[in-house]
Amino acid sequence: MLDQLSLLSFASGGWGQALLAGALVTVALALACLPIGLPLGLAVALAARSQKRLPRAWATLFSTVFRGLPELLTLLIIYYGCQIAAQKLLAALGYEGEVLINTFLAAMVAFSLVFAAFSSEIWLAAFKTVPKGQYEACAALGLRKHTAFATVIFPQLLRIALPGLSNNWLSLLKDTSLVSTISLVDLMRQTNLAVSVTKEPMLFYGVACLCYLLFSALSGRVFNAIERHYSRHLRSART
Repeated sequence: MLDQLSLLSFASGGWGQALLAGALVTVALALACLPIGLPLGLAVALAARSQKRLPRAWATLFSTVFRGLPELLTLLIIYYGCQIAAQKLLAALGYEGEVLINTFLAAMVAFSLVFAAFSSEIWLAAFKTVPKGQYEACAALGLRKHTAFATVIFPQLLRIALPGLSNNWLSLLKDTSLVSTISLVDLMRQTNLAVSVTKEPMLFYGVACLCYLLFSALSGRVFNAIERHYSRHLRSART
C-alpha cells in the first residue's frame, strides 16, 4: 500500500508533479473556453431571435452542426483540418515547410464552438422567460437598446440561464479528457502515461476520478455563489 502511495509523491520516481501539471492544463483549457463560448453562444441566441432570415439561418446551422457532431470528431476536424488548410494555403504561397497547429489552441477553439452551440439553447430558453413588459418599460424610460439589454435584460437572463450553463460547464470539464487523443498533456494523458509505466490502473484512474469530482464540487460552489449574487434582489423582495 505504501509503495503504491509513493507513486503519487512529488519526489523522484513519483507522478504527483506530472498529475498536478496535467490537472492545471485541464482546468486552464476549460477556463480558456469560457471567454469565447459564452459570448458566442449569446450571439447565436440573438441571431436566432433576429427578424432577418440570414442571421436565423446561420444560428440554426451553427447550433445544429456543433450540437450534432460528437465532441471528439469536432476536435479532430479542427486540429487536423486547420493544419491541412494552413499547409495548402502556405504551399500555394511557396512555403514548403511543415505546419503544426498548437494542440492547446486547437482544443480551445473546438470546445469553445461546442460550448457555444449548447449554451445558445440555454440563452434562448432564458429569453423566453423574460416578460415583454421588461422591454416595454425600458422603452418607456427612453433607454437605448444596448443600454437596456446590458443593464436590465442581461442580468435577468444570466440568473435564469445559470443552472443550464453550470451543466454545460461540467460537460466541458469532462470533455477536456478527449484532448489526450491529439497528444495534449492534460490530466488524462498523464494518467494514461502513469498507468502504462507503473501498471497500476486502479490507483491512477482512481486519482483521476477524485480530481474530476473535486473540479465538479468546486464548480458547484462557484455557480451557487454567482446564483445567490444575481438572486439577491428576489430575497430582499420576499423580506
